Amino acid sequence: MEVLPLNAIVYNQEKVDLADVIAPPYDVIDEKYQDDLYLRSEFNIVRLILTKGQNRYSDAKKYFEDWKEKEVLIKTKKPSVFYIIQKYKNEKGKLIERKGFIARNKIEDFETKKILPHEYTMGGPKQDRLNLVEETGAFFSQIFMVYDDKTKAIEKMVEKYLSQKPFMDVVDDLGVENIVYLIDDENDIKVIEDTLKDKTLLIADGHHRYETSMNYSKLHPENEYAKYVMSYFTNAQDENLVIYPTHRIIQKQIDKKTILDKVSKYCDIEILSNKDDFLEKIEEENKKQITTGMILKDDNNYYVLKLKPNVKETVNAPKVLQDLDLVVLHELILKNEFNYTDDELMAQNGIKYEKQEPVAFNSVKDGSASACFIMAYPKMKDIINISSNGYRMPQKSTYFYPKLLSGIVINPLK
Repeated sequence: MEVLPLNAIVYNQEKVDLADVIAPPYDVIDEKYQDDLYLRSEFNIVRLILTKGQNRYSDAKKYFEDWKEKEVLIKTKKPSVFYIIQKYKNEKGKLIERKGFIARNKIEDFETKKILPHEYTMGGPKQDRLNLVEETGAFFSQIFMVYDDKTKAIEKMVEKYLSQKPFMDVVDDLGVENIVYLIDDENDIKVIEDTLKDKTLLIADGHHRYETSMNYSKLHPENEYAKYVMSYFTNAQDENLVIYPTHRIIQKQIDKKTILDKVSKYCDIEILSNKDDFLEKIEEENKKQITTGMILKDDNNYYVLKLKPNVKETVNAPKVLQDLDLVVLHELILKNEFNYTDDELMAQNGIKYEKQEPVAFNSVKDGSASACFIMAYPKMKDIINISSNGYRMPQKSTYFYPKLLSGIVINPLK
């Protein structure tokens, strides 16, 4: 894979406080949070990635051009790579330090197998992002890519930077510290280029943004910059690469007895009374067989669903997908028993895909949903196996945490 440094635009830290101007990706910003970010600073990146009002794209362009003119946004002196360490404590208080870097890679069609998607995408977000890049001539967010290098050549090269003062150091609203080191030495950049040149990349997050970059590149074949996309790269060998599940909230009103009857066709059910035991049991059993959790409206029990022997072979899907809990759930229970259509599942019509575990639990406890399926943590080996065989997981299957901030680096396309 061809990977190059970025001719980057960054915030001028002599004029703004980074904590005031960064934001998470646009697709996790709700209306209230958007308002908060607008009030936080007149230069917050949300005004570019998720502009308010009727003329969203043209207004984003005006902000972008104005901030460059005022030198709130400036270009780096040399093409650079941005090495990032994201520090946070998990729910058990353990310090996690995920490492990776931002650069740009050549856009490849999926048919080349040099870049592998792992989830399906929806049309609306892709058109929205295409409109934004067409108007502004820049990408404001990265694609999240995973590569595999057991030698950890880049990590070893970067060690000498870690004793230096960072280029950026900012804590986001979730308490994640983002420490950024700027790498512009040509020899060090060559280490990165050489390490990645024979690697296949897996899109961990940002499928919509990647497909948008593909579309933009094809619409503008004359633009050399558009042949590359800004990405964040992390090594699959990093023990701190954490993947969270995305849970399925059933918003159709189905009574408890019907749900249990339908689920019991496919699963052996174990009933627990303690939430922590329930969550531990899901992970413990999922190491041996496909296991999912379930909670129900007006019910204080926790249900551990262990797939019965030989059931997964009845799923109408290639064998490599039959081993995936979400495929089994979608095909056997949601479609066969709860009568969801593919279109409903894609559009989240009568079902919601929820990353935040507390929100998933509360949806049932407050009575707004009839059931919620609590998924086990996805495994990187399954994702790679499915993608390398040319298949994709259901939409919203994985949640790579922490999210990459918008506002660390901007990739101009001219």
